[in-house]
Amino acid sequence: MILVFKHFFYKNYVGLSVWPFIILKDNALKTDIVLINHEKIHLKQQLELLVLPFYLIYITEWLLRSLWYLSFYKGYQNISFEQEAYANEHNLNYTNERRAFSFIKYL
Repeated sequence: MILVFKHFFYKNYVGLSVWPFIILKDNALKTDIVLINHEKIHLKQQLELLVLPFYLIYITEWLLRSLWYLSFYKGYQNISFEQEAYANEHNLNYTNERRAFSFIKYL
């Protein structure tokens, strides 16, 4: 299910997945198939980790990588979940052919 909340996002962020929802900054983004696919990859990641552990790992990894790179944005870019989603967002079949726990190879 896709929801739109214009004032929910910080700066350049336009999409977010919170199981079972994809939340977008603008209604027009519903037609951005690459963005939607990116967020669907996150939904798969969340489901395979039973949702709550996904968020705990995501936040922990973001904090550790932010300390490592001394940048919150660089930390975000290097989260394994994000790297998997960015690397495969143009492959519209990825969520169907993806193996479980594929984010591990991006650690």
